[in-house]
Amino acid sequence: MTNRLTFQYVLTPGGIESNRTLVIDDAGAIAAIEPGRAPFDGFFALPGMPNAHSHAFQRALAGFAEARRGEDSFWSWRTAMYALANRVTPDDMLILARQAFADMLRGGYTSVAEFHYLHGLPDGRQGAAMAEAVIQAAADTGIRLTLLPVYYRTGGFEKSPQPEQQRFVHRSPESYLELLERLRGKTVLGIAPHSLRAVPADEIAQLVDSSRELLGPRCPIHIHISEQTGEVEECRERYGASPIEWLSRHVDLDADWNLVHATHASDDERRLIRNVNANVVLCPLTEAYLGDGLFAVGDHLENGGRIAIGSDSNIRADAVEELRWLEFGQRLRDRKRARLATSAGLGAPLWQAAAKGGAAAAGGAGGAIAPGRPADLAVLGEDAPALAGHDDSTLLDALLIGGGRNDIESVYVAGRKRLAHGAILGLQDPRTAFDKAVRRLLQ
Repeated sequence: MTNRLTFQYVLTPGGIESNRTLVIDDAGAIAAIEPGRAPFDGFFALPGMPNAHSHAFQRALAGFAEARRGEDSFWSWRTAMYALANRVTPDDMLILARQAFADMLRGGYTSVAEFHYLHGLPDGRQGAAMAEAVIQAAADTGIRLTLLPVYYRTGGFEKSPQPEQQRFVHRSPESYLELLERLRGKTVLGIAPHSLRAVPADEIAQLVDSSRELLGPRCPIHIHISEQTGEVEECRERYGASPIEWLSRHVDLDADWNLVHATHASDDERRLIRNVNANVVLCPLTEAYLGDGLFAVGDHLENGGRIAIGSDSNIRADAVEELRWLEFGQRLRDRKRARLATSAGLGAPLWQAAAKGGAAAAGGAGGAIAPGRPADLAVLGEDAPALAGHDDSTLLDALLIGGGRNDIESVYVAGRKRLAHGAILGLQDPRTAFDKAVRRLLQ
């Protein structure tokens, strides 16, 4: 049975259209877009934003590890993260991921690519229980999940794993492929060699080839790269090349690759990324939170580069705020305004670029309101304070500059309403269980 949803405004690949009805088929895909009229099911429907990079369990760490400890940096924060990671059980993971995914829906995300590296149990046993908890949390909240089991083998460039990293580690590509086999059919899968710090470059090509045989030739591939200056310097010292240069010598980068952060990519490396049509996944809130730095996204977009956004550490899940930080970071970097805008404004083109890139990062679902695409929608409320005084020519600019997650009235995944006025439909509020879990794990 088809479903019909009518909106006063819809952001389509062709731009903002008014008075449109989405005809949605039994599979939750948009079959057609037709003229519509009141009564409306919502004010302004945007393509739901894919969250292209998340560590759900880190949602518990927000607000902790903020007291200064000497010369604080990413590396000292990582110590606090390890302390949390080594306490989390599958039951905890279910609770933490359920809260993180609910937050994402409230923030306008309709899908998530979960970069999942917390594999082993606290007692050292291996298995799929932690990943299965993430899958269950996604089913409970209704968010669309692409699970990216992480391959993590070394504790730094040519270093043995540290004791606090043991839960992340696979001893060989074969043991990693066994996990993929156990998870196949339970959710959409991609693969994630963690980083060049954690995976010898010569193993990545083997991992990619074997995983493509198992999952299909177009499975998404994600990797942390060039996030920290310390990483770049150590890679140059060890191998005589920066991380992106070194990676490109060992694998055939292509459109299935998603380079997470790439913060310190040089001009030549950004050109290399564009030449192979790889995707850059940017996480502005987390990159600011951890003091990473700023990727030169203006130059990248102007020259045809692809981007996606992710909530990463999940200190806050808000697609609008991620895009605002993306723009404002470039303004601070360049000391100029309107860095990522086009003649069509700022909000619409930037939302569409991130949604399109995010869909590719998650394996192709969503990313646009168009026939054949899933009906994954983030719907703005007509009474949103940030939109007051604006018409369709500036609504999305106003949203990006002054709005946020509170302006999102409802969210649909595959045509099914999952969020209404901040409440996740069909799910008991997860905050009580989350509060108890965080207190137990961190206090």
